[in-house]
Amino acid sequence: MNKKLLLAGVLALSAGALLLTGPASSQENLDPLKVAPGTHKLVFENKFVRVISAKVPAGSLEPKHSHPHGVTVYLADYTVEQKSFPDGKVSRAERKFGTATWSEAVVHEVKNVGKTPSDALRIELKY
Repeated sequence: MNKKLLLAGVLALSAGALLLTGPASSQENLDPLKVAPGTHKLVFENKFVRVISAKVPAGSLEPKHSHPHGVTVYLADYTVEQKSFPDGKVSRAERKFGTATWSEAVVHEVKNVGKTPSDALRIELKY
């Protein structure tokens, strides 16, 4: 699957979802671009969306950070363990190349517990 075509489709879907959602709370101090600059890079930003590339080596932990509502597109197969805040709930998930998920606003830390590096694009909605 062509990564550019996949990104274009997800951006179009995200723009449509923007019309259906309410405002997100901003937690600037937990911005993944600031707390994990070695693994999170800004790919694109405008007044509607912010797209972040996240590439985390196997066995590495993304420190506690936040995301507003958004879509994540998985560009590799990998396994993660997530701890959400403030409830402390831990969950495990298998990510598969070419799939995408919607998520509500979240504060979490994520560990790549698999044997392969993670690779994902996070499309965050702005208001």
